[in-house]
Amino acid sequence: MPLSDYIVTDDLTIVLGVIGISVYLLQNFYKPQPLVHPILLGRQSDVGRVRHPTESPVYRNYGTGLMGRFPIRPDKDVNVVNDMVRPQFEARRTLWSTKITNAQLNERVDAFGAGISRMLREDSNVLLLLNDGIEFLIADLALAKYSITSMTLCSSKLLSRVLKTHPPTAIITDADFIPLLLERIYDAPEHDHKIIVAGKYEGKHHSKSARQVEVVPWAQIETDGANITETVPAGTKRPDDSYTLAFFETPSGEMQAVRFTHENMTSGVAAIRALFPPSMALSGVDTIVSNHSLSTPYGRAIAYSALYENASFATIDSTRLYDVTRVGDTQSPADAVQLRSGQPHNLADVLSARHHPIPYPTVLFIGPNHLEDLSSSILKHARESWLYSFAWRQKVAAFAEGFLSKDSLWDRTVFDNAREGVFGGMANALKVVISSGGPISSEVLTPARIALSIPVINMHVNPWPAHVGGPSVNVEAKLKGVKDTYLEENEDPVGEIVVRGPTVGVSIGQEAENVAWQEISEIGRAMTNGAFKVVGVCTA
Repeated sequence: MPLSDYIVTDDLTIVLGVIGISVYLLQNFYKPQPLVHPILLGRQSDVGRVRHPTESPVYRNYGTGLMGRFPIRPDKDVNVVNDMVRPQFEARRTLWSTKITNAQLNERVDAFGAGISRMLREDSNVLLLLNDGIEFLIADLALAKYSITSMTLCSSKLLSRVLKTHPPTAIITDADFIPLLLERIYDAPEHDHKIIVAGKYEGKHHSKSARQVEVVPWAQIETDGANITETVPAGTKRPDDSYTLAFFETPSGEMQAVRFTHENMTSGVAAIRALFPPSMALSGVDTIVSNHSLSTPYGRAIAYSALYENASFATIDSTRLYDVTRVGDTQSPADAVQLRSGQPHNLADVLSARHHPIPYPTVLFIGPNHLEDLSSSILKHARESWLYSFAWRQKVAAFAEGFLSKDSLWDRTVFDNAREGVFGGMANALKVVISSGGPISSEVLTPARIALSIPVINMHVNPWPAHVGGPSVNVEAKLKGVKDTYLEENEDPVGEIVVRGPTVGVSIGQEAENVAWQEISEIGRAMTNGAFKVVGVCTA
């Protein structure tokens, strides 16, 4: 039989051939680039070549390198936190419910700072008992500008202990929190405080301590400062000057206070900006929503990152630390949101950002429970499609190859509608989710990445339990108390994590120059690829 008989074609053969070639080309070329270069999957840290006995080598971020300098500011012109509000931005952005330009924000900061500096003596300190809002930012920036030490609590449970052991000169709080605050002051050894009230305050005395405190409305302070004709000297500030104290509770229940300098906070902003891929860098068109209270250093660094980029910013309901309706209640603020909405409480908590007149969020800083609820709600909607099983398999296969996209055929036919059913208009705007405040299992993380189809970044925030990953761009870490034989036994080193770097604060009673490495009371494992896994807390 001649060869030509074997290569006879008809229209069906041509059609099938074209389809096969098209499928091959689409599979190989119509897909995005991998999320990270494959080499990074096997090398997440640069590891030092020298180690001391009973210690691991020093681990640094792969992008920084062992010989690289730590970034301590987002820009060369940013030396103190007040430099975050850059005058070159003239566009208005929304901070919670307030549309404001940087020039207007600086005017309010100057007015409030001038007013409060005339009211307080030189060595004063101010306790911020404000729920998240623009007043918190104004107060924090004003106190920093006039070199007045601010104090914040990472939990409202610490209020009584702070009033007894570190009595403030003045307290700034919301009007709703005044009754409870006066009761706490009455139980404290010192009652001579100035209280600045944000919001409408009727001036009723709720306890005996109210006769010994001076209550001043926020509006009066700001108005008095704006009416001052002579220039009020703000003082010289250096990056290494301490400007705030943060009180938090250790896993053992003890209260600890940490000092933070301007450099700590500016380097924190630099670290947060480094989390984002270059193609998704923060900018003035972004809207950031956070579930981390500004009373925490991490939450404040997120807010300052938004200020630096001139982005819109808001926090969700669960960040309210000083809610008088919840005092003495074991129910979390997020649970209260669930009762009002009927939705899973962490999903409703995230959606509470829509109460503010902000643009659709593009960046979410949330917790692991929020992430789990978001992904499960999206997948629940997606399962209503008859194509879900096939779409899920294709998305998992694509993710296993190292890439993820919101623009695939399966997103358009299955997942887009599910996301819109959960998020509404937020679905198309969202570009990055950053989870922190607890561990995320792979059983949750992989479905979350597929359901959202955007980068999901996991951060570890001390003193909460942990994730797996390398050090940040301006932190180096090592382990203490490891077995010296771990190399011979082909094991990963396990020991107490110690860190150092410009983002690390110093506890009260310590001097920064005398503290080479800071203990964070956690046990970690340094894995072969340079990633750290926090496996427990120190009990000693």
